[in-house]
Amino acid sequence: MPAALNTVELAIAGETLDHLCWRTLGSPDAIEEVLALNPRLTSVVLTEGVEVTLPARVSAPRIIETVQLWS
Repeated sequence: MPAALNTVELAIAGETLDHLCWRTLGSPDAIEEVLALNPRLTSVVLTEGVEVTLPARVSAPRIIETVQLWS
């Protein structure tokens, strides 16, 4: 099986890094990894057209915790 590849995404004017992660990866949880892949980023508010390298998408099922209120 081939290794997963990083992708490059263009930022929208005024977009924040967490929004870009949410828009492209479906979650803002990868911000630290995105910053590590993009040491040239100096702000979390991005200018239009900035290329941001994103980690490979991992399709893991989301676990939704539920609480039972009544027995």
